[in-house]
Amino acid sequence: MMTRHRTTQLVTILVLVAALAVGLARKAGWRAAKAPPGPQDAVYAMLAAARSGDVKAYLACYTGQLQATLRQAVKESTEPGFAKYLRDTHAAIKGVAVADAQKTGDREAALRVEYVYQDRNEAQVVFLEKGPAGWKIARAGTADRVPALIPYGTPIK
Repeated sequence: MMTRHRTTQLVTILVLVAALAVGLARKAGWRAAKAPPGPQDAVYAMLAAARSGDVKAYLACYTGQLQATLRQAVKESTEPGFAKYLRDTHAAIKGVAVADAQKTGDREAALRVEYVYQDRNEAQVVFLEKGPAGWKIARAGTADRVPALIPYGTPIK
């Protein structure tokens, strides 16, 4: 029969061996397979870049004619000016709801993005294309106002 002290020592040794095994596995590069970025990830990356005013990262989220149009807007307003514009316009957004992507082909998808503001919500359909660098926003529909049943920030009783 094991004593309490002996049992504690055995448990401690087993925990240390397990920790060592995990550390060695990570060092050797054994990691769980990570799912490749999807269309929603491209939208979240665009939003993060806009909030931080990272113009280069923002432009990298787009492709095709839409990217070319945005690049022209950056040139016309200067990069610092465009960065400020991105930060200012996205500062008013309180939250975002991104729907699951509806794939319209192997390399195309559409998804609905709803922006939550203090006094309203706006919904927009975003169309994405998958290229060698992953999913990119190719075009976007017009933003439609969505009635907010309860304005953002309303206290709940």
